[in-house]
Amino acid sequence: MNLRKVYEYALQREREGRDFFESNAKRMSHAAATGIFLTLVAEEEKHIATIQGLLSALESGRAGEARPEGELAGHGFFSERAASEDLDQTVIESMIPDVTILRMAYLIERDFAEFYEMAAARAEGDAQKALNSLALWERGHERLFKGIHERVYQEYMEMPWGG
Repeated sequence: MNLRKVYEYALQREREGRDFFESNAKRMSHAAATGIFLTLVAEEEKHIATIQGLLSALESGRAGEARPEGELAGHGFFSERAASEDLDQTVIESMIPDVTILRMAYLIERDFAEFYEMAAARAEGDAQKALNSLALWERGHERLFKGIHERVYQEYMEMPWGG
């Protein structure tokens, strides 16, 4: 496996994810939803910096010195429970127009997690640890957006036809 290509691909995907969250934060119809997306933009910036560090270490022959799992462990997007509990019924109802964006956010995070897990399964040593750490971080984001999407979608399905 060409680890440099894996990191370059990951870097590009993380940038695309950041751009998606950044542009859609402006389109969200509620401040709490916008805040979640903007917080995720900052998280994606951390992923980008981490992957750039891994790539730099690999290119300079110091791949074994890069230890992103420690960096990632200290960063938690925010507690999934806290984020989901902060979304009261009013917020959920106001997010109904954004259900498609929330679904896309969930799918992006799921794709990231699957990519990192697949790459980790083929890697060894420190690279495997780094990729597994990135996968765990993405799985947390995935669970958060899946939960929010499910709550918003459920509210939408229970609305009387015609709004």
